[in-house]
Amino acid sequence: MNNHYREFYESLIGDASRAGVYLMPQRHHDDLETAAGHAGCCTFHVDLARARNKDEMLDQIGRALAFPEWFGHNWDALADCLLDMGWRPALGFVVMLKNAEFIHSRAESDFACLLKIFADVATERRGEGVPFWCLVDIPANKLSGLNPLPSPSVLN
Repeated sequence: MNNHYREFYESLIGDASRAGVYLMPQRHHDDLETAAGHAGCCTFHVDLARARNKDEMLDQIGRALAFPEWFGHNWDALADCLLDMGWRPALGFVVMLKNAEFIHSRAESDFACLLKIFADVATERRGEGVPFWCLVDIPANKLSGLNPLPSPSVLN
């Protein structure tokens, strides 16, 4: 791992004031995950390739984040679980939504709702000083309005 990338991402991921929902960078996934660990953050990988609808999307998220049994598989329960990650104590959280292009094309409005919930949770967690990141693996031309994760561009 390039120490400059790790240091940049560690500083970024540990900064609750910058946390939110972003496009996942196309490179440096390993650097990003390692840096998140160094920043005391727990990283979750959610593969949405097989999700065809809201229920399957919520099921994949619940499994990947090891939600408790009381998870009700609805939007309110998702927000509740993301706001209370007591079963997984960490200084912060990084959720990587992989293969998001598939669910976006199959259930666009539900996917938009999902991203809104992640953004709302990031805002609330920011107020608590807890970094909460959602990184979305989707080509930028497939999803407008989502900013790329800041990168160490001077290092590229």
